[in-house]
Amino acid sequence: MMFAQTTGQLWILLAAFLWSLIGIFSKNCLEAGLSPQEIAFWRAALGALCFLLHAVYRGELPRSWRHAACFQLFGFWAIGVFFGALQYAIQRSGAATAMMLLYTAPVWVAVFSRLFFDEKLSPRKILAILVASWGTALLCLSGGSIPGQTSLPGILCGLLAGLCYATHYPFCRWWQRFYSTSAIYALMLTGGTLALGLWQPRLFVHSAQTWFWLIMLGVVSTFFAYLAYGMALKQISLVRAAVTCQLEPVLGTLWVCLLWQENFTFQGWLGCGLILLSVLWLAISQEKGSAVAERSHPRA
Repeated sequence: MMFAQTTGQLWILLAAFLWSLIGIFSKNCLEAGLSPQEIAFWRAALGALCFLLHAVYRGELPRSWRHAACFQLFGFWAIGVFFGALQYAIQRSGAATAMMLLYTAPVWVAVFSRLFFDEKLSPRKILAILVASWGTALLCLSGGSIPGQTSLPGILCGLLAGLCYATHYPFCRWWQRFYSTSAIYALMLTGGTLALGLWQPRLFVHSAQTWFWLIMLGVVSTFFAYLAYGMALKQISLVRAAVTCQLEPVLGTLWVCLLWQENFTFQGWLGCGLILLSVLWLAISQEKGSAVAERSHPRA
């Protein structure tokens, strides 16, 4: 049991580290002249290819065409809009801002749990949501992490990315009872690729260096990151995973601050701190609730 917990913790640390590199890979692609839409398209396409090959090799693809269509349709929103909005946020407001706004997702999850699963919002959860909202407002009003460049569309895209990412939780938690992580993400990423491919023609003529950054984004920060996350959830609780994943925005912000001199104002840093504090508080609250439930209903 202790070995499984340790292994699971290592898997989630690896996932958080790989996700934190999204900003680095994306910034290099933007500097190579690619548009946010094209970067999002190749991230989804390369990730989809890896997951499809993995799922086919393991014989895990859904046999029901209805379920397969459901995953792909959800991918239009959860991958297509998500990946596109995240890249626009990185371009317009900075990778540090995008990563922090993306991490408002756990707060959205708490709201969804109340609306769709009738989970009670305790005073602690309500306070955590209010603190996160205050932190988000401060971060948005600070103008972003690119000095001298304030972009309302960039801020809005960052918030939209957080909302899209939050919808992964109820959808994937429901379908993971029947299908593997590879099967779900293979078809979701395929749907997202189709959605992103509708906007404009995709160019295949890029330099070797540009392809390197695109492959790193699609394979390392998408395929391997989600695969590591799926392995972690088999061995540790979702709450413990959510707490550990707080390393992602911290590391992601650190990388772009060091390499691209992105920085927040004092108001922006205060907003970042409040967002991380609220998510940690929310996760600890859920962890305690899970522990009480486990003691009340011991496993057979």
